[in-house]
Amino acid sequence: MNDSQYNIAADDILLAVEEAIENCSCDIDYESVGGLLTLTFKNASKIIINKQAPLHEIWVATKFNGHHFQFENEQWRDKRSGDELWQFLSDAVSKQAEESIVLSAQ
Repeated sequence: MNDSQYNIAADDILLAVEEAIENCSCDIDYESVGGLLTLTFKNASKIIINKQAPLHEIWVATKFNGHHFQFENEQWRDKRSGDELWQFLSDAVSKQAEESIVLSAQ
């Protein structure tokens, strides 16, 4: 993947996460600024999702830990666990929102 392809894929996933949060009818605020998406929950915890362009990765920092995702086989996958990004985000958002939430790309 070249830099241009990475930027398109990373921007697309950040926008898709924003749309998924908007459509999930849950109480999560979000703010997006220059490749950084911050989700803020009613308990004041946060999840931060940001582009790491030099590494062609998406980094996700939760209340519990951090994860690095690489794009492979048309999916963003955690470098350590192999978890797919959407499943990981659904689990992380559910924990921090203290309710069951399923996020997915539209």
